[in-house]
Amino acid sequence: MTPELDNFDHRLLDALQQDGTLSVEALSERVNLSRNACWRRVKALEARGVIRGRVALLDPERVGCGLTVLIQIRTDRHDPAWLEAFRNAVETLPEIVDVWRTSGELDYVLRARIADVKAYDRLYQRLIARVSLADVSASFVMEEIKSTTRVPLPL
Repeated sequence: MTPELDNFDHRLLDALQQDGTLSVEALSERVNLSRNACWRRVKALEARGVIRGRVALLDPERVGCGLTVLIQIRTDRHDPAWLEAFRNAVETLPEIVDVWRTSGELDYVLRARIADVKAYDRLYQRLIARVSLADVSASFVMEEIKSTTRVPLPL
């Protein structure tokens, strides 16, 4: 357990990661805590930024974004102006759902959800029009074996 989170917090967070639509009553029953104490703890977790939001998880296939692409980027620029242009570019492209700055041979790895390869090409063209990149390559996900939004909570 982390020092700022106790066992009840972990149980609340685990339950909410399984089902963010739980009512306070259902949540309090699940974690064996009074309704008021449960509500106060959830509000405190939200205020501290531990709980960043609650969302509906969509089936990408059913909404026309069944293809996942991992985009690997190398850049020859690392100055603040380039970084700001890159951040602006990826933030304005809704198909890009994750962006990571990495160590090693790659500078950035992006994950995008798109309809098909033609949609990837349109995304690629829009990306390179917004920011200068030294090298871009892509890998198309053939099979999604595990994907989760859950953050593992230490016991």
